[in-house]
Amino acid sequence: MMEDLILFGGGGHCRSCIDVIEEGKEYHIAGIIDVAEKVNQSVLGYGIIGADDDLNRLVKKCRNFLVTIGQIGSAEVRVEKFDLLKRLGAVLPVIISPRAHVSRRSIVGEGTVIMHNVVVNAGARIGRNCIINTGAIIEHDAVIGDHCHISTAAVVNGGTVVGAKTFLGSNSETKQYIEIGEGSLVNSGISVRKSVPPGKKILLEKSRH
Repeated sequence: MMEDLILFGGGGHCRSCIDVIEEGKEYHIAGIIDVAEKVNQSVLGYGIIGADDDLNRLVKKCRNFLVTIGQIGSAEVRVEKFDLLKRLGAVLPVIISPRAHVSRRSIVGEGTVIMHNVVVNAGARIGRNCIINTGAIIEHDAVIGDHCHISTAAVVNGGTVVGAKTFLGSNSETKQYIEIGEGSLVNSGISVRKSVPPGKKILLEKSRH
């Protein structure tokens, strides 16, 4: 029997998550939380059933929640919503597409979503409340901190450590065994060849850092 799950955020990332959840057949989407002005609207046929002020009531009815707000650049909003749900006692399950390969020798933290065609190899560790987006590769022994977004087709090579709250853009890649500091932003298509300090922004298209 499928358990109910409420999604927190009704934008574009939510739409992608809905597809993953439907294919997984582990959870039934019981509704979506968004801003008050959107209550009673719907996203792909699922109703927006409340806003932040309704969370206390909704957590009593449904224990499972997933943060489905996107993250480009700052992780602040996703962190805020994740922490709010934890304070209210919600459960944040790991959501893994049936079309992803996640090694049984890897670790994935609560509230993380792993999208279609992702590969997570042996020894990898992925933190809480992360987005591992479509087609990304997390190689052996890589470490992804909490609240990161590893975007579409990004490659985190073996042994790389990605600090918390970091964004790696589409088609970016890291050299093996380097460290990306917490809160960094790597733009699309960039190859990161050496370690970078916390808060670093690497923005030039197709550059090699």
